Amino acid sequence: MPPPDLLRLEKVTAGYGKVPVLHGIDLALARGETLAIVGANGAGKSTLLRAIMGEISLAEGCVRFAGRTLANLPTHRRARLGIGYAPEGRQLFPAMTVVENLALGAAREEAAERRARVSAMLEIFPKLRPLAATRCGLLSGGEQQMVAIARALMGRPSLLLLDEPSTGLAPRIVSELYASLRSLLGTGLAVLVAEQNARAALRFATRAVVFEDGRIVLAGCSRALMNDPRIIAAYIGAENCRWAGATL
Repeated sequence: MPPPDLLRLEKVTAGYGKVPVLHGIDLALARGETLAIVGANGAGKSTLLRAIMGEISLAEGCVRFAGRTLANLPTHRRARLGIGYAPEGRQLFPAMTVVENLALGAAREEAAERRARVSAMLEIFPKLRPLAATRCGLLSGGEQQMVAIARALMGRPSLLLLDEPSTGLAPRIVSELYASLRSLLGTGLAVLVAEQNARAALRFATRAVVFEDGRIVLAGCSRALMNDPRIIAAYIGAENCRWAGATL
């Protein structure tokens, strides 16, 4: 018998005001699984993660986590249940140091436990170790993204949501970032990553779905989808893009 789903979305419709962005999304993620959501800008990827975190309300459907519905739970309560979230734009405190930003991710823990978790994050993201006392506003984009993800992991979640983690980063930095994330695989952590960078996302995740206009238009094993030309069309949306006709 397959393990029960850690996360399940059933007929989720959501948006902003009276304008729906997501239309009847059905999605499931098991413990320890990695799932990529790829699609063009505006396809609904970030809206999906915000709906899971309770930042926007559902018009229809439900979100279940670890067997319970998340209806009416505020964002901070969802985080305490075991959902880590690294939003688009990183949302760090630029005047605070790397360690101070990380500590906020485990603010409810005792000081000794916070220090132990910070030390663990510096093992996962070793490039941050020499920057521990540096204010985050002085870091590069890649370093800031590592801090944002590490802060989301400080609560020891069972599910990690990543929203456009590679935005604005050079290919080498993207590779380093995903290499650090791969070190977490096998720990039981489930990862849901929303990305325009289909190459990076599909290489990282075992399964993928392609979003277009708030709907899932393709789904399957990442390896099988890797060279599917429909992914390029769905996520780029322009025939003249430099990747058109190329493989991922």
